[in-house]
Amino acid sequence: ADRDSSATTPVIFVLSQGTDPASDLYKFADEMRFGKKLHAISLGQGQGPRAEALMKEGMDRGLWIFFQNCHLAPSWMPSMERIIETISPDKVHRDFRLWLTSMPSQRFPVSVLQNGVKLTVEPPRGIKANLLRSFAQFDDEFLNASSKVDAWKQLLVSLCFFNGVLLERRKFGALGFNIPYAFTDGDLRICVSQLQMFLDEYDAPPYKVLKYTVGDINYGGRVTDNRDRRCVMNILDDFYAPSVLEDDHPYSRSGVYVNPPPTNHKGYMAFFRGLPINDTPEIFGLHENADITYAQNETQELLSIILKLQPRTAAGAGKSREETVYEMAEDFLARVPEPFDVEAVAQAHPIRYEESMSTVLNQEVLRFNRLLTTIHSSLRELLKALKGLVVMSGPLERMTASIYTNKVPDTWEARAYPSLKPLASWITDLVARINFLQTWISNGIPSVFWISGFFFPQAFLTGTLQNYARKHKCSIDTVSFGFEVRRETAIQLIQRPADGCYIDGLFLEGCRWDEEKMVLAESRPKELFVSMPVLWLKPQVNRKEPDSLVYRSPVYKTLTRAGALSTTGHSTNYVLTVELPSDKPEQHWIKRAAANILSLNY
Repeated sequence: ADRDSSATTPVIFVLSQGTDPASDLYKFADEMRFGKKLHAISLGQGQGPRAEALMKEGMDRGLWIFFQNCHLAPSWMPSMERIIETISPDKVHRDFRLWLTSMPSQRFPVSVLQNGVKLTVEPPRGIKANLLRSFAQFDDEFLNASSKVDAWKQLLVSLCFFNGVLLERRKFGALGFNIPYAFTDGDLRICVSQLQMFLDEYDAPPYKVLKYTVGDINYGGRVTDNRDRRCVMNILDDFYAPSVLEDDHPYSRSGVYVNPPPTNHKGYMAFFRGLPINDTPEIFGLHENADITYAQNETQELLSIILKLQPRTAAGAGKSREETVYEMAEDFLARVPEPFDVEAVAQAHPIRYEESMSTVLNQEVLRFNRLLTTIHSSLRELLKALKGLVVMSGPLERMTASIYTNKVPDTWEARAYPSLKPLASWITDLVARINFLQTWISNGIPSVFWISGFFFPQAFLTGTLQNYARKHKCSIDTVSFGFEVRRETAIQLIQRPADGCYIDGLFLEGCRWDEEKMVLAESRPKELFVSMPVLWLKPQVNRKEPDSLVYRSPVYKTLTRAGALSTTGHSTNYVLTVELPSDKPEQHWIKRAAANILSLNY
């Protein structure tokens, strides 16, 4: 790249998640004896004037100028483009070089991109590739740089394993982490420096300090989701522990991944090359079914791209795109019920102090009415447009494209509850939710609540706590849920409990329920999701959480698990945490990413 570049031709690093070429560039600059002439600026708000002055100085003095993260300064990109275009080969110093890094961005100047030398660094895929890349930065001198050589080498290998596990867990989607964090090489570098420093300062490895710096500061500083932080800390417990100092300490049950006895750099590289190319889920603490989830996610992403590329006109004697959409729109209009009669519902279920469920029902009816009104009005408008009676506007054109590709239209999604279902399944699910509310309106409060059918399940949970607090005349702040898994089915439970409520409609991912032992158990092969039995939410005053024999399982609305961070500190996708009996340590299920889901994606 350096040979292809010139004083007038910038070098552009196209970044991908988890990559940072800065350290490689600094190392290259030292090799070329330009280490002291390399000046870097991380672009962002207010850095434009400083970057412009540095660039002019570099052109006069023959410096190497390094602008990082150009995508974070879109407003300054036109100025940078203008300066680069005005560089004269006769006036600029021949040693001047401009190095740029940027994530793919529509605001990056096209002319700079076309004329520059483009480089990209793809992050390594797999534990083996990650370990080889991490250790490629070291040499024998570095491996013998600590006063406690054996402990230093073994903990260094363990730290690199931990780094690889965190990076590769992301490929499993929500099973890996709720949010795909952009861990970088810089996180590993600072952890390595701290490991060396603390080993030399303390008589014995200070595991508590090391875990805090790695799990809460360096890697943990990027983690914003509480469940993800819990997962990171539990994974770290396997890699920063006294047991890793033993020769051939296994990181997986099969013994494929182990910490080799201390050796030299060549020996470590030979060991890493002997690891399998394709990782098994066990090294990540996941069930073997996680590989199926990973393959499904990649396939669905590929198919969604293919769907977007398909032609909009029909060839041959088949139905045209407009005819297909017209038939589907008519079918949806016939199947989706009309909005509820709000006044009739309010009369049948008036809001009462001692029964908060009436309030919950009236609020749910209002939320669903907004959605139903939007669906009916937009479908009628679309049918008119397809007949040619009204103009096909931009929103209607987008709605047509969504219906044709079996996706929920944006206008509906904006007023709807979170869901990943394709359009046909989404309509079926919507009708089921409406029927659930209609049965409630007609027959009174149900004995078992289908929690998946609520638009806003958090309001229902608050209403249940409120009922208990008002009945027993206690502060709602002191009331929380206890949990009991019932052996009876929803049909067998014909009466509401004296306190609390029965809920149904939960699915388990990452584990299953053993109905004989009444505990969590390992998933069966190729069984990704299983239905959870009826759960009794039992409000209690000043309840103490059990210390053991339970797994605190988060409940999410959809399989993505991620959502916007709300003011409560929880994701908007998060509903509550339920305690489920288990005969395994809680750490086992945390690494399995076991969770309850309200709505699947089919």
